Amino acid sequence: MTDTSEPVTGAPHRGLASRMANRLGGGLAQLALIAIALIWLVPTFGLFIASLRPETANAEGGWWQVFTRPSQLTFKNYGNLLSNDTMVQSFVNTLLITVPTTILVVVIAALAAYAFAWIDFPGRDWLFIGVVALLVVPVQVGLIPVADLFRTLHLFGTIPGVVLFHTAFGLPFAIFLLRNYFAGIPRDLLEAARMDGGTEWTIFLRVIFPLGGPAIASLGIFQFLWVWNDLLIALIFAGRDSQPLTVAIQQQVRQFGANIDVIAPGSFLSLLVPLLVFFAFQRYFVQGVLAGSVK
Repeated sequence: MTDTSEPVTGAPHRGLASRMANRLGGGLAQLALIAIALIWLVPTFGLFIASLRPETANAEGGWWQVFTRPSQLTFKNYGNLLSNDTMVQSFVNTLLITVPTTILVVVIAALAAYAFAWIDFPGRDWLFIGVVALLVVPVQVGLIPVADLFRTLHLFGTIPGVVLFHTAFGLPFAIFLLRNYFAGIPRDLLEAARMDGGTEWTIFLRVIFPLGGPAIASLGIFQFLWVWNDLLIALIFAGRDSQPLTVAIQQQVRQFGANIDVIAPGSFLSLLVPLLVFFAFQRYFVQGVLAGSVK
């Protein structure tokens, strides 16, 4: 019995939805995304312009008036901000809280994730289940018990106390994220390193850490942004001499109401540092997001 059917040639039939998706995926979609991005940037641009206007100009009208009166722009607000000892100290405190917290979370989580992924020890799976269970514990649950503990240890109102709290509550997600990434590394690489006489510490530094760089960098960016922008933990655990920039700005709002000449430059400075960190490590961030999507 011979097959008399003719071979199918040409492109397959495409429905209306498919054709519309392809058209939207071209220049029209790019223009729409650019328009959305510009709209999202309007508040940031407005904050920057407000930080360059004097207090009287901000009281008279909105920041968009600068297009008709560009002569009102000045850097005097930033000069006053840098001469404000409280704001400068709060900026230094923010760095002293954010940088050590990020380093501690990344280092401890990377070591623990490697142990959970590639070291066989008693109770490993149960311990990892416990770590995963901690992901659902809200941070508000630990505020009062940890405050009592820190008061006993004389850590309440200090920078080390804030760092320890952020580190403890940042570790469960960090370990979960890195463990899943490390588990995807080919076992043959680790076996070859062990056959060459490499210790677990050597394997972690020479194999796991370089291959896990994108995921580690992504975690570092997330952790830095979370701690830098935190207000709740800082309000509770930071004292007058250890308050970060978010608390200092919040107190300006509470005390002076419409103190825009201090709030606007302080807020823009608080926004600028995370943006610089993100753009400095965006290549690793993109790699970490796409990691595991292609075999």
